[in-house]
This record gives sequence, structure tokens and C-alpha cells, in this order.
Amino acid sequence: MPCAPQAATGAVSLDERFFARDVVTVARELIGATLLVAGVGGVIVETEAYDREDPASHSFSGPTRRNAAMFGPPGRAYVYRSYGIHWCLNFVCGEAGHGSAVLVRALEPRAGLDTMRARRNLDEPRALCAGPGRLTQALGITIAHDGLPLAEPPFAVLPRGCEPPIVAGPRIGISKAAELPWRFGLAGSRFLSRPFPKV
Repeated sequence: MPCAPQAATGAVSLDERFFARDVVTVARELIGATLLVAGVGGVIVETEAYDREDPASHSFSGPTRRNAAMFGPPGRAYVYRSYGIHWCLNFVCGEAGHGSAVLVRALEPRAGLDTMRARRNLDEPRALCAGPGRLTQALGITIAHDGLPLAEPPFAVLPRGCEPPIVAGPRIGISKAAELPWRFGLAGSRFLSRPFPKV
């Protein structure tokens, strides 16, 4: 029987130890995990990895006021404004000071759908969290969440109950290191921000 995306029974939030690993490994293993912010959220179905040596990463040129959370302890939120329009949520990974993070690109909504619909002013579940900006709007993420620990309220990141089928491909919307297959998704999900290329 195929793995159905759901949190492990009796799960507690993933802590710093989970995130204190290679960012690509973490990005892949977050597929199928459950992200909640003040009880609102769902199953993570799409992520992207960004490493300090990666020219597409905000950390590539070193610490700044904007990316300070990336150089802090693993297991923290890194929130930034994209194109001056919407917020993006990232999970800091690797050793403290390394500057690696996973961008959470899409969720399958599971909890607090009425709240998400009100925040997004739409009803279609597939459009609520399909993309980084949509996701943060639906979850109520702002710069106030930057640097907060993911294992403490309002956050909860619950481990997946089993390993789901995962697809990988190039990241989206970048011009540097675009060939790296560091975008991961739940195979067959209807809630991705964009389909993966056919292989």
C-alpha cells in the first residue's frame, strides 16, 4: 500500500538535530512532513535547498541584516520579502553559521482551511498554498516569524509517518546554478506550485 502523507502518530515537532544536517538531505526528508503555524497548515509537498556555496543562495555573499537568521542555529525560520511583494518561509539547516536553508514552496492544506481561505480570499484548496507567497499568506507568516525556533509555538514541524514517493528537478525562478536538481516534490501531488519536468 503506498505511503499516504500524514504526520507520524504521537509525533512531536522536529528539533534542531533534524535540521543540523546537509540541506539537500533535509529538503528531501521534509516532503511528507506536516507544517503548522498556530494550528494552521498541512503536508509539505514541495521544497528547495539552498547552500552557502550555492550562488543562488542569499548566504552566498556572507551575512547581512536580511539573511542573519541563515547564519544562526539550525531549526529556525528564515523569512524574507520576495520582489517586495510577498514573504517566503525557509528552514535554517546545517551547522550554526553555515548559511544553508530549505525554502518551503508548497503545502497540501489539512488544518485551518477556513482561516486559510479568509486570508487568501479564495475557496479552491489547490490554490491556497501552491507557491511560497501563497503559502505564507495562508499561514499568516510575516517578518515577525524570522529567527523563531521551529520546534516551539507558533510553529510545529511534525515528521512524516512513512517515506512517500519523491521527485526531484531543477529549482524555479533563479538564474544561477539553475541546473542543480535541488527542488523536491511529492510525486503525484495536486498541490505543487508547478509540475516537475517529465523524464
